[in-house]
Amino acid sequence: MGNPVLRQVARELSPQEISSSETALLIADMTDTLRDYGGIGLAAPQVGVAVRLAIIEIEGGPTRYGELEAMPLTVFINPEIEVLDSGVAAYWEGCLSVPGLRGLVERPQHVRIRYTTVEGKPAEFELHGFTATVFQHEFDHLNGKLFVDRMTDMSSLSFEREYERYHS
Repeated sequence: MGNPVLRQVARELSPQEISSSETALLIADMTDTLRDYGGIGLAAPQVGVAVRLAIIEIEGGPTRYGELEAMPLTVFINPEIEVLDSGVAAYWEGCLSVPGLRGLVERPQHVRIRYTTVEGKPAEFELHGFTATVFQHEFDHLNGKLFVDRMTDMSSLSFEREYERYHS
């Protein structure tokens, strides 16, 4: 937090850029970073590159957010989100760009994702629940937003140690 790239609206990747060696290298670097830090999602602006690209990888199984369906490492290029139901739920969010903090954020729980694959093909699917929250969090980075910008009650902003002690 504080790096100006995190507050920029990222630009779209052209078809030529999608298939470039530079983009392949960026994806490889982002994958290493995601796995090194134990995250489930990472957007290009988080590594200083203001392009509309994010990666998500979710291990399936039980979590504090309930049972999650596994998602293999997937690359989302020029993604868009459409809210399909205005019903919201609140989850405690953390972020590799805001280390050491967590906050309670309400987000819609039924969305459609449209994006371009690394092969340059259009794709889309619907998401519900916590997984919908994950995608909204990551794609917010492509619009210069952090989870703290979505918080409606800043009194829930907590250091991770205090979150674990009082809120988990």
